[in-house]
Amino acid sequence: MLSREEFVRVSLEINLFFQRIMKEHLFFLETNLQPVVPGYITEARGLRLSYDRLLSETVYYSNGVISEEALKSNEIVTPYTLEAEEISSNLTGRSINTRITRAEQGLVSNPNYNCGEWFNIASYINSRSLSLVTETIGFKKRLLSLVNSCRIFISLYPEMLKHLIQEAEYYSEILNSLQKGSLPRKTLCEELNFWNYIMREHAQFIDGLLDPTERELKETAEAFNIRFETLVKECIETPDKLIIEKSTAATGEIMNYKKAATEGLLGCTIKSIILPLLGDHVLREANHYLRILKMLPR
Repeated sequence: MLSREEFVRVSLEINLFFQRIMKEHLFFLETNLQPVVPGYITEARGLRLSYDRLLSETVYYSNGVISEEALKSNEIVTPYTLEAEEISSNLTGRSINTRITRAEQGLVSNPNYNCGEWFNIASYINSRSLSLVTETIGFKKRLLSLVNSCRIFISLYPEMLKHLIQEAEYYSEILNSLQKGSLPRKTLCEELNFWNYIMREHAQFIDGLLDPTERELKETAEAFNIRFETLVKECIETPDKLIIEKSTAATGEIMNYKKAATEGLLGCTIKSIILPLLGDHVLREANHYLRILKMLPR
């Protein structure tokens, strides 16, 4: 069981990370759906704006409460997030509330803060987040079903839609456990394989979204795909703590790859159909996974 202080801190850190991830998922859906389905575009935007409102509150209550490790991990925002939002907004014509990002950039950690007093607030944020992510999962599943039955077209891979659903379900699982006072009980391989599979799919998606002329970047993405696939198999076949070190090394390398790619997308030096915000998005997920890996017992 988590102490009151742990419950508040972990709840706010989890929500800061995943509320932004979810709202960006909806931005990608909103901007890749076709004008022929305006109702679904409106629904995606409505859900995104709901996350904006909720994330604004979460940021407000997180100041001084969250850990220095969470802030330094660059999983909440990176040095590129604001510019990535501004450019992606201009390219798509969809507004993004960058005031939230600026507020997150100003977050601080205060180890002497009495965060236990936020217990009810953290619980309420978890409850609202759970309700919103449940609605989001239902929306994503409806879209995937429509895509798979060729009833709508979206310029995202069906496998990417499944990927977005899996991340939302993972978030939902954490929230459900937090509301019971703990974190989900997972084996080492269950935790590692979820994120190693996510990293593998990121590599696959990047490979598929890069211009065919970007041969070196595509070859590197394919190598990461194979590497993370191997890590998943190794953990299933011979689970031991050495896999933590291997996963940390691989994630650190793909993080650097994503960082360089985000810089290239922002500077328009990479040919692709990748929005800068998507580059920053997957970079933050690698940063988050690296923090998880650092906390695992060796």
